[in-house]
Amino acid sequence: MKKVLIMILTCYAFAGQSQEKSSIVMNDQQNITTTITKVFVRTDQKDWSGVEAQFNNQVLLDYSSMTGADAVTMSPNEITTGWKTVLPGFTHIHHQIGNFIITINDNTAHAFCYGTATHYLEDEDGNIWTVVGSYDFDLEKIQDTWKITTMKFNYKYQNGNTKLIQKAIENAKNK
Repeated sequence: MKKVLIMILTCYAFAGQSQEKSSIVMNDQQNITTTITKVFVRTDQKDWSGVEAQFNNQVLLDYSSMTGADAVTMSPNEITTGWKTVLPGFTHIHHQIGNFIITINDNTAHAFCYGTATHYLEDEDGNIWTVVGSYDFDLEKIQDTWKITTMKFNYKYQNGNTKLIQKAIENAKNK
């Protein structure tokens, strides 16, 4: 009888540990999703310090599938400085992300998600330029906060007035 009681108590102890670990993983997944979401929402709001806060001190930024340029390691400020040469030139920007798949390994994680960016700027040839793809992110947990260490865009297609980007660059120079 004593052995049965010990086995039952052991099972409950393991079940409690399993639930606790599951809760931690779910919390980490939510925090990772929130970190990535903040990059896009803060970008749309042109809250550059809010964007920078989601990144680690150095980030591998890779848009090579769309631009053909090599991936480059940059500071958060260098990233937003580059984005500021274009994005403020649009009247509106709207990023939509979803379909997250997240894998966590201790204090590092990989996240995949779909992404669509719609850019609006009035123009006689069309007001909308949309870019569609997916993203791969690597993150590191630093003092209980998830920070992005890699941001890779996987280009699928674009639609609309692709000339809007040049107009936005000119607009951003004049702001």
